[in-house]
Amino acid sequence: MEEKIIKTEYSEVMQKSYIDYAMSVIVARALPDVRDGLKPVQRRVLYDMHELGIRFDKPYRKSARIVGDTMGKYHPHGDSSIYDALVVMSQDFKKGLPLIDGHGNFGNIEGDGAAAMRYTEARLQKITQEAFLADLDKDVVDFMPNFDETEKEPSVLPVKIPNLLINGSEGIAVGMATSIPPHNLAEVIDATKAYMKDESITTKELMKYVKGPDFPTGGIVINKDDLLNIYETGTGKIKIRGKVEIEKAKGGKTNLVITEIPYPMIGANISKFLSDVAALAESKKTQDIVDITNQSSKEGIRIVIELRKDTDVENFKNMLYKKTRLEDTFGVNMLAISNGRPETMGLKRVIKESVDFQFAVASRKYSNLLQKELDRKEIQEGLIKACNVIDLIIEILRGSKDRAMAKDCLVNGKTDGIKFKSKGSQIMAEQLHFSEKQANAILEMRLYKLIGLEIEALIKEHEETMANIYRYEDILARRDSMAQVIMNELDAIKKEFGTPRKTVVENGEEAVYEEKKMEEKEVMFLMDRFGYAKTIDLPTYERNKEAAEAENKYVFKCKNTGRICIFTNLGQLHTVKVADLPFGKFRDKGVPIDNISNFSSEKEEMVFVTSQMYLNLYRVIFGTKQAMFKVVDGGEFDVAKRTVAATKLAEDDEVVSIAIMDNLKDVVLRSKDGYFLRFPVEEIPEKKKGAIGVRGMKLGAGDYIEQIHYTYNGMEAPVTFDEKTVEISRIKLMKRDAKGTKLRL
Repeated sequence: MEEKIIKTEYSEVMQKSYIDYAMSVIVARALPDVRDGLKPVQRRVLYDMHELGIRFDKPYRKSARIVGDTMGKYHPHGDSSIYDALVVMSQDFKKGLPLIDGHGNFGNIEGDGAAAMRYTEARLQKITQEAFLADLDKDVVDFMPNFDETEKEPSVLPVKIPNLLINGSEGIAVGMATSIPPHNLAEVIDATKAYMKDESITTKELMKYVKGPDFPTGGIVINKDDLLNIYETGTGKIKIRGKVEIEKAKGGKTNLVITEIPYPMIGANISKFLSDVAALAESKKTQDIVDITNQSSKEGIRIVIELRKDTDVENFKNMLYKKTRLEDTFGVNMLAISNGRPETMGLKRVIKESVDFQFAVASRKYSNLLQKELDRKEIQEGLIKACNVIDLIIEILRGSKDRAMAKDCLVNGKTDGIKFKSKGSQIMAEQLHFSEKQANAILEMRLYKLIGLEIEALIKEHEETMANIYRYEDILARRDSMAQVIMNELDAIKKEFGTPRKTVVENGEEAVYEEKKMEEKEVMFLMDRFGYAKTIDLPTYERNKEAAEAENKYVFKCKNTGRICIFTNLGQLHTVKVADLPFGKFRDKGVPIDNISNFSSEKEEMVFVTSQMYLNLYRVIFGTKQAMFKVVDGGEFDVAKRTVAATKLAEDDEVVSIAIMDNLKDVVLRSKDGYFLRFPVEEIPEKKKGAIGVRGMKLGAGDYIEQIHYTYNGMEAPVTFDEKTVEISRIKLMKRDAKGTKLRL
């Protein structure tokens, strides 16, 4: 066979392949179908359970059996994704309408995962059987081959309710994500019926029925006025708060009890909330908390915060809304698959798609039912007619050589080869014209059917069949009749499965929290060589002055309302609020400075640490490895950001020294190759912090500044080089940007 090489642009192949992959993830994995509100894995799990006969009124079956069967037949993407989908569909704290009845440990609202699939059992919920899977045997939806074309699976389930709204959905695809909140079953059904009665109904009018999302965890939606725009566009943000109750405790104290949490808090965020509240007390943001306990159980959420007697409860509650996830945001993006394409839809569009689907399903259902009734009518009429001439038929059967001869006589009136008792019987037989189906039914009819009561039952059954035919023809011929049938089914589902709303929807007031102002006072900052920092009061410092200065690398005075500035060798300035540092006893260990700032000891080194208050009073001198120098006004470093660039550095350069320009006289540089240069500090010009600066010393190839020292007015300046003491004030004074001289040490 001759080789055929097709030349193509590599980028085009990559683009096409990626688009194909992305669409596969979007359509076949991550996003729900607007018609049944299910992702493919969810649909396959429910269908497989239906096929296995694990109904709501049957015993539970091992989850591992369900997962294995689903993976082997329909979803070859790993057992974990299948089991995760099964678990979520059974969790009543995630789904407003659980579709699977789980038996065993299926996780809890606090984020504990479900037990392994070999330990848990499951079966379908009653509503799943009646509203999701009931009509699958009536050819109401299309079936498609599974992944290896050995089985058939439904492309969509014949769901009778707008499940996309009722259970919501969350999923991340390629370049897009869906996030649809759950809603109340009864409200959505009422809205669906309202749309069916008037298709020109507006979203605002639909919201008379659908008040807003109804989260299974309850809570309070506080931006009611924003909901109309969210439901019209399909995107927006819903603000939701937990429900808080105030209880009186012993000793005149007050307990703040959280009985409902925001939907986004479920899972690990509950423990995060508890730790955040504890952190507020530990960081002295509030002095009102006495104790916090999580008393939640199967009966519901109960988080108790014990407060002091004189606590302003309303202000404390607002602090929780502001500083913890007790008030959270649910991002809405109502993205779903419609006609094979991902589309963002509003409330009315979702209901419209669901209703259109219901009509399509009902049309196929009643067309099939009508055809079955017509077939039944044909047979019933044949049997009734046969009962009237039963003696003739018995004569034909006794006179025929085989079944084919008898059937030919019944259908076509052919009497050749059949023995009759009389010529009259033959003439009557020649006038028979039963249909094929009628003839088969007559030939298969049992003798007991000739009993009088059986004939009466056959006639009654025929009357019922005719009534069904008239009814089905009316439903198919008139849209109003079909709509009434659909609405009757919706009413029945609402009556049996509807539940009261859990989430309150209102226009809540903005939480206003007045933070108690800290009494400003001076404290001492201490940080040891390992980077552990703390603050102590001045009297404690005075009592332990010698030990404090011996044991710590940085010791200076600052205000408890101010900031600490950390300059690094990479030219960064990291700031830390003094209030974030632990304040206490002299022997307390302190906290690693890495934990409360953006400084990372693994990536950078501290060059200089001081208080912002002190910086504001002076100018600052910078010296780098490549001998670049500049003076900067300390006020430029009065910033609120946690990290800013303190200076601009050339490539491969780094800061060696930073000093406060307080009483400085000379700068003394020492290079790696042993050159020394001393020059007056006045020769360094003042620049902005964004400047590189000027050169302080001419360096040879491969040489760099190793140490920088300063002399002070009226003070000797002995330093140690190579374990020898040198009086640097006696080094020859030269001009800036000289090469310097080598000293014999």
